[in-house]
Amino acid sequence: MKETFSIQIHSKWQGLTLDALLKDQLAFGKKTIHQWRMDKSILINGELKPWKDSLSEGDVISFEYEASPSAPAWNKEIELLYEDEHLIIVNKPAGLDTHPNTEKDTKTLQHAVVHYLLSKDHTGYAQPVHRLDRDTTGAILFAKHPGIKPLLDSLLEKRLIKRTYIAIAEGKLKQSGTISEPIGKDRHHPSRRRVSPGGQKAVTHYHCLQYNAESNLSLVELNLETGRTHQIRVHLSSIGHPIFGDQLYGSTNRHVKYHALHAKKLSFQHPFSHKNIEVIAGTPSHFSKN
Repeated sequence: MKETFSIQIHSKWQGLTLDALLKDQLAFGKKTIHQWRMDKSILINGELKPWKDSLSEGDVISFEYEASPSAPAWNKEIELLYEDEHLIIVNKPAGLDTHPNTEKDTKTLQHAVVHYLLSKDHTGYAQPVHRLDRDTTGAILFAKHPGIKPLLDSLLEKRLIKRTYIAIAEGKLKQSGTISEPIGKDRHHPSRRRVSPGGQKAVTHYHCLQYNAESNLSLVELNLETGRTHQIRVHLSSIGHPIFGDQLYGSTNRHVKYHALHAKKLSFQHPFSHKNIEVIAGTPSHFSKN
């Protein structure tokens, strides 16, 4: 299915050629740029124009692309946090994988987002830029077309997509701290990670927002410098404060359905508009019960 997306030239890009914009400012790959040039699939203000011409503020650049649904559609309601022509951010519920891990997985957040987009006459292209564990809730960013996906991937790799988490941890944490311990695979368990001298660098900053002496639980805000698998879960467990309900990493509570970890805030600068995007994902109900 063929579709188009468009961007508007703002003052910082005025005077650039189309080639310079694509290569130097937006950092599209050479192969992608070459294909667009050969296919003549980029229009400036609705017309084919020489790529060497200077662009003016307010010009609209339209890109034609071909895409298909990223996964089979699953008719499940999603909670939208933000959407524009290029990307969509949704609040992931607990008990749901971000994307399929096998062909048998047909009911994930990605399947639900594909269904939503198809219902809006979109191609159904929906690729997650990052992921959350099955029982972790909160904001997840999806690319809506293949043009923006590598740009969002680059922002993530450069740590320019900022994510703030909250968690309920067992015990009383000191007010603030940083956990800087490398994380690697646990050879004794197929899905678990552990602090390991030979692991990858991992840095987690935390701040204790509230402590409940009666339940001996702490509400903690966390920010990551790195994005390792299970990083927050491993790090809090390593200092003796596992996340409430996280039995994989040492929680003694077996009476809750989901562990209490939530991606509360997501913020970044939009690759095309340079607008600052910030969303807050509402805290799930199982947090208030603890």
